[in-house]
Amino acid sequence: MINWLESIDRAILLFINGLNTPFLDEVMWFFSGKLSLIPLYLILFYFLKKENNWKNFGLICLGVFLTVLISDQSSVHLFKDIFQRYRPSHNLEISHLLHYYEIKPGDFYRGGTYGFISSHAANYFGMLGFVLPFFSNKHRILKVSAIVIGIIVSLSRVYLGVHYPSDVLLGAGLGFLIGWSMNHFLYSRFKFAEK
Repeated sequence: MINWLESIDRAILLFINGLNTPFLDEVMWFFSGKLSLIPLYLILFYFLKKENNWKNFGLICLGVFLTVLISDQSSVHLFKDIFQRYRPSHNLEISHLLHYYEIKPGDFYRGGTYGFISSHAANYFGMLGFVLPFFSNKHRILKVSAIVIGIIVSLSRVYLGVHYPSDVLLGAGLGFLIGWSMNHFLYSRFKFAEK
């Protein structure tokens, strides 16, 4: 069963990575970058502030910070350090079959040694799991857009050859669970006053 799941994981990885074009390389590199999502974060925080008073907004910001911190540290210390599953880019059985993003001539991006689970996916979906419940239904387009961008961010890691699909799926699931739990913890501990 495990071998069958691994073979599916590899097949999906090779398919997504095999879609490479110079244009997609740049798009996926952009979405994989740490600073590329700052405009989205600013939009989300703008609407969060618009819908909340300063006290609530401060608690939300604290919650986002703690959620991302817990998601990031969990993905590294509870998964990468323990399971030590090589990234596809460091797995000698598959690394030679992959296309890599060329940062500069002769310098190809391969990420760190271990990739289970994806910190990118855990952090982003942790943030989403925390903030999405604060948005009302009138912000449906913003919520859907944020989820779609999260999916693109996760796919970018597979496209770049530095994560298996299972890395990003489980990373996203863990992050969302942490974010959702932090949201409910915050609500149970603090009274959110009306704006």
